[in-house]
Amino acid sequence: MLDLTEIATGLRFPEGPIAFPDGSIVLVEIARGTLTRITASGKIEVIADLGGGPNGAALGPDGKIYVCNNGGFEWHNHGGILMPGEQPADYSGGRIEQVDPDTGAVKILYRSCDGVPLRGPNDLVFDRSGGFYFTDHGKIRHRERDRTGVFYARTDGSLIKEIIFPLEAPNGVGLSPDEDTLYVAETFTGRLWAFPLAGPGEVRRADGPTGGVFPGQLVAGLPGLQLFDSLAVDGEGNICVATLVNGGITSISPDGAKITHYAAPDLLTTNICFGGADMTTAYLTLSSTGKLVKARWPTAGLKLNFLNK
Repeated sequence: MLDLTEIATGLRFPEGPIAFPDGSIVLVEIARGTLTRITASGKIEVIADLGGGPNGAALGPDGKIYVCNNGGFEWHNHGGILMPGEQPADYSGGRIEQVDPDTGAVKILYRSCDGVPLRGPNDLVFDRSGGFYFTDHGKIRHRERDRTGVFYARTDGSLIKEIIFPLEAPNGVGLSPDEDTLYVAETFTGRLWAFPLAGPGEVRRADGPTGGVFPGQLVAGLPGLQLFDSLAVDGEGNICVATLVNGGITSISPDGAKITHYAAPDLLTTNICFGGADMTTAYLTLSSTGKLVKARWPTAGLKLNFLNK
């Protein structure tokens, strides 16, 4: 198990951590509906009350924070363990939001693509050109579940396009160090996919057996009941995927040949990001128990565009 240090507790299903150079962490609290800052001293501050279900966050090229908002969940408390459920009666619709971290001002950038409403935007990553990829995890209702995919968009509201469809509950998304490959984790299948990129927002068909009918290549699929959540890429190109049920982080080499699981004490370990002076501090969200923790990671994390300058 990872040697963890607790940074903050009492959070309402934290996800989407961003580690800033000043030692602060900005994250979302899905059940609280907020974008929240944890200062270097451990103080918890609300940046913006977003409502719905803010799910993933990333710093953009303009210094604004971009949030995937899934529109909300039903919530269930099982003996102190908080868990999300189906689409709620007060579902407010999926959207991409822009937040000014200094003023808390919120702007909704996108609610739909080509006339099709976004259902449950989940996670996002910026490329070096300033555009961002995001997943739509969809919503679950009593007898049905949305079919969704992956999108590419611009921060000025001028472009949104669906680039991969369909996927099974796409969740974590990340870029290889050279930005030639987009990685996407599917939650319920426990599969990690790699999609070759021809340029920003342009997926090309993969070589190999799936290339003719499906643009991606399977990197890894975990056995048994292991579900995938968000992900981050380290400096060596390994994909570090937050793993549910078998709580922890699963590090997967780009070719899928090396898979290492690092256990954490929460079956809903949902996110990882890297920070610190040498990028070897891993920050994890232990969502069902409401904690943000950190650990020393065996490899340095990949420096994100527009954040670790």
